Parts: sequence; structure tokens; C-alpha cells
Amino acid sequence: MIYFTADTHFCHANIIKSCDRPFKDVKEMNQVLIDNWNSRIKDRDEIYILGDFLYRGTGIDANNILYRLKGRKYLITGNHDRYLEDSQFIPEAFEWIKDYHIMQHHGIKIVLFHFPMLSWYKSHRGSIHLYGHVHNSGIKNPEYGEKLRMLGPQAINVGVDVNNFSPVSINEIFNRVDGIP
Repeated sequence: MIYFTADTHFCHANIIKSCDRPFKDVKEMNQVLIDNWNSRIKDRDEIYILGDFLYRGTGIDANNILYRLKGRKYLITGNHDRYLEDSQFIPEAFEWIKDYHIMQHHGIKIVLFHFPMLSWYKSHRGSIHLYGHVHNSGIKNPEYGEKLRMLGPQAINVGVDVNNFSPVSINEIFNRVDGIP
């Protein structure tokens, strides 16, 4: 199975308040995110992380968390993935690390990028755009939500803040998108 997620922000205490996450502290948040991940993902599954995996943590923190998480992990970099520059980070925890990726599933192109885009590759031909970055700001701020609605039904936020703090499967993506069987 293929899964997607974004904006886990492991080790980031301030994200709890700024995104109204229901956790008392970083330790609880990290553990719930790991438990939710591992309850859905199997070792053979693929999981595409669309940025901001960890913030305010070190390369060692990233290593420790990544090795607790199931699945074959692919990273689309986000604006807070500074642990990648830490000399103690082990990049082999990821199958690859990219800024942008286009994949295909059952003949449908899927564009992966950390940031929401108004226009993406083959958007006029039914491709899907998966993104993160915006957390739950479309819910918290109606004006921002209106901007995100401009992206249309083929663009989906896979961030944990709007997906029950869990990864989203490819089947769930297809069920959300108009015109996909």
C-alpha cells in the first residue's frame, strides 16, 4: 500500500499550541504520531512524507524516530527539514530525498510538493496534487480556507493536522478526488 503524510513536526513543542494539537507535551505528541503511523503502515508499505518531518530536533532525534517508524520512507523536503544538514543524520533512512516528485498510480499522475500550488503538472488533465505546509490554517482561518479551495478538488492536504494525526492511503486519496474511480 502507498501512504502520504506531511507536517508531523516531530520534536516541535510550539506546534502543539499553534495548531491546537490535543497533546500535553512533545513526548506525548511524538508517541501518538508514531503509534498512529505504525498502526496503519506495514514494513513493506511506501510512505511519502511531504515535508516538515521534524523541527527543533537534531539529526540524532530524526534518526531515532525514523527507525521506529514502519515502511519504506520517501521525503519531499519542506521548509523546516533542517535536520538534513546535521552531520549525524543518516539519510539512508529514506529511499530518496527530493524537493518535488511526480508519480503515477493506475494511470493517474500524482504531483507531490510540500507547498500547495495553484497549478501543477497535468492539472488540466486530471492529475492530483498532494501537499502539506498549511497545517489546519484553512479551517482556523476562513479567508485562508477560501484560498485553498481555489486549488480545486484534485488538490489534497495530506498534513497530519487535518488527517487525524495519521498517514493517508492512496485509496483514501482516490476516494476524496472527484472523477477518480
